[in-house]
Amino acid sequence: MINAARSTRLDATFLALADPTRRAILARLTKGEATVMELAKPFAMSQPAISRHLKMLEDAGLIIRRADGTRRHSRLADAGLENIDQWLSMLRKALAKNYERLDELLETMTSKRGEK
Repeated sequence: MINAARSTRLDATFLALADPTRRAILARLTKGEATVMELAKPFAMSQPAISRHLKMLEDAGLIIRRADGTRRHSRLADAGLENIDQWLSMLRKALAKNYERLDELLETMTSKRGEK
């Protein structure tokens, strides 16, 4: 089961991923660390708008930001993805149990049919 703190972080992660601009930023960061200006380049929006997107991604644990003088660098982080992975793992286990029960039911139905 997921505790309240983890659930809140998971909510923040899915909220961050709900926006196509933030998903595009994450996709860009798969190629390596980037500055705010580098991340803003392909978008028709201001640097402050990109910074707000980066703040949401950081709050969700999806990126890590660091300052280097006046430049702010961003890179991918594991924390947000680990939360999603744990949540999906819980769902996968539940689905596997459902499939096992279905297999047992089908086996029972097949064997009963063979007895007739």
